[in-house]
Amino acid sequence: MKYCFKCGLYRQGLLHDMSKYSPTEFWRGVKYYQGTRSPNDGERKAHGLSLAWLHHKGRNKHHMEYWIDYSTSGDRQMTGMKMPDKYIAEMVCDRIAACRTYNGDKYTTADPLDYYNRSKAHYIMHEHTRELLEKLLTMVRDEGEERTCRYIRENIVKKR
Repeated sequence: MKYCFKCGLYRQGLLHDMSKYSPTEFWRGVKYYQGTRSPNDGERKAHGLSLAWLHHKGRNKHHMEYWIDYSTSGDRQMTGMKMPDKYIAEMVCDRIAACRTYNGDKYTTADPLDYYNRSKAHYIMHEHTRELLEKLLTMVRDEGEERTCRYIRENIVKKR
């Protein structure tokens, strides 16, 4: 919520991750809480899948996995659909907050981009989504959170 508000995404900040209060996500989050990484990883390790994650990503538009569908080319391939910019901006806010939470005092503004880069090879994303996400995460690293939030306010939020 904090970073969404800084970026002018007030409604998204208020509604961000509300599904975490559903029994499917909440009780698994309590059971598999680790403090330094997502409880979804703990559930996945214990059971081979995370029901909390499957529930979560299907209800929160700031996750790129929400936007995966069958290609319209007729080849039945899964592909990334173009995310609206406001959800890409919310994803950046989410990644900053998660990295701050999991890295604690060791957090640097490079962490969100580093986290993304460690996993990006397997991400299924629309090219526009990938380009804007990488641009914003690089901006966080190079120019800081405040300037990135200002950019989002002036170039994404005001555009709507």
